[in-house]
Amino acid sequence: MRVGLPWLLLPALLGVAAPARGQPAHPPPSSFEYLQYGVAFTAETVASAGDVCPPGASAPCIFGSGGGLTIRVGYRSRGPWYVGGAYEASRHDPSNLLRLAILQQIRAETRYYLDQGNRLTPYFSGGLGAALYGSEWGAETGGVTTFVGAGLEFQLSRTTLVGAGLAYRPLLLRGWTDTAGQRRADRYLGFGLAHVIALELSLEVRDPLARW
Repeated sequence: MRVGLPWLLLPALLGVAAPARGQPAHPPPSSFEYLQYGVAFTAETVASAGDVCPPGASAPCIFGSGGGLTIRVGYRSRGPWYVGGAYEASRHDPSNLLRLAILQQIRAETRYYLDQGNRLTPYFSGGLGAALYGSEWGAETGGVTTFVGAGLEFQLSRTTLVGAGLAYRPLLLRGWTDTAGQRRADRYLGFGLAHVIALELSLEVRDPLARW
């Protein structure tokens, strides 16, 4: 009886092992559509103030690096796409030319996820929006912004995600004269460019949408 026991157990072991071999290495793509929303802490590094702080200006640069908070909400498809909107407010260094320099942005955004089978998912991102810059919540100038970037998203649970992203954001701002009498952003038909590199650390939640 002791000699035959391993042979009696062998079919049972094979029966357990066979389904394991048949299982996919990664979970299948999501069968749900989601409402995805969250917040992000954002560092805005001014790579070049460009026409906002023109060469030879008598006044110091009014647009330095800063940081702030982003709120976003959007639609996450069953496939690789996310489409949504975001509002960002960031405080910047104005070289004491503004009381409290705040850059406000409202953007339409999209992401394309490269691999939905892993909890750690890379993506490319892009978008277009509007920007306002001024003291406190006022506007000294405004214009348009766009961005391209990439990031990583990690799924903590079925509904909770954390992520990090890096993006290049050019700002095309309307020309204005600051409180020091310096004319700024007045190069291209009354507009000027500035260039920003943004780093985001995000926390997002996704809620399944009801099926129709």
